[in-house]
Amino acid sequence: QVYDPDCCDRILLKLREYLPKYFGVWSPPTAPNDTYLKLEDVTRKFNKPCIMDVKIGQKSYDPYASVEKIQQQVSKYPLMEEIGFLVLGMRVYHVSSDSYETQNQHYGRSLTKETVKDGISKFFHSGSCLRKDVVAASIQKIEKILEWFEGQTQLNFYASSLLIVYEGSCQATTVRLSDVTLAEKRGVPKGLLAGGDVLEYNNNIHVINSTENGKIEASVSKGLSKFYALHKKRHHSQLSLKVENLEQDNVWKSSTCIAQEHLNGNVLPQLEKVFYHMPAETKESANVDVRMIDFAHVFPSNTKDEGYIYGLKNLITVLQNILDN
Repeated sequence: QVYDPDCCDRILLKLREYLPKYFGVWSPPTAPNDTYLKLEDVTRKFNKPCIMDVKIGQKSYDPYASVEKIQQQVSKYPLMEEIGFLVLGMRVYHVSSDSYETQNQHYGRSLTKETVKDGISKFFHSGSCLRKDVVAASIQKIEKILEWFEGQTQLNFYASSLLIVYEGSCQATTVRLSDVTLAEKRGVPKGLLAGGDVLEYNNNIHVINSTENGKIEASVSKGLSKFYALHKKRHHSQLSLKVENLEQDNVWKSSTCIAQEHLNGNVLPQLEKVFYHMPAETKESANVDVRMIDFAHVFPSNTKDEGYIYGLKNLITVLQNILDN
């Protein structure tokens, strides 16, 4: 229905944005009576794809399920109704070891209300740092799907999932400063600046160098494609933050000023706070994709899909807590 060439339903046409592309049906030569949907490989554009499958909704059984089916589904994860989602599995690339960590559905079912935040945050951890850029971009994309659900009353989804994929290879971009490279500086986790200010590593942001003229330069993970330059203005009691794109010059020219007395000698946490209030197009530079998958139990309706909406809101809340804390 969604990909029918004659489709003119604005709700279904909008839904296309959140699904894998559809390429018709396919039957294997050895089993011509078995028919499969042929769908886009969402991971195809990623070098080291990190993947998480999250079942959404308060109920994983449809309105026509038998009593036995209902009991079976509820027993798999009794907290589904209260939490509204279930992690079915994840695969995370760790940069330092050049290897993947995989968790199956038993991992997701072991998560409780108290441990679900830490359990999901594992998906966004590269082995050396928490990819807050990916968390922020994921929230933004899930909020768009939530907006679609809030505006439609014709379909209800059961046992359907979100597939979250992001680029795991996030080596920091090396930037040459005179004859000093990031590789030479990486061994120093803290740096004492001329003015007595101490800079510390903080998540994906790493101090590279402090030059004589007071210019502090830092790099963030390659997936952001951003370079952060914090210029210390000696003739003003403030710091200005300028963001420039490594691939396109001067994409975002606006500067955010931070009062120097508010920094208390710790610049990078303040830098990070500014980043998480960047315009939408800047945050979305993180290489992240979120798609809706698994539609074996989708039914016509004349009401909002409150169960799915509940699950999306709870998942967004958990992701926001990961970002904030």
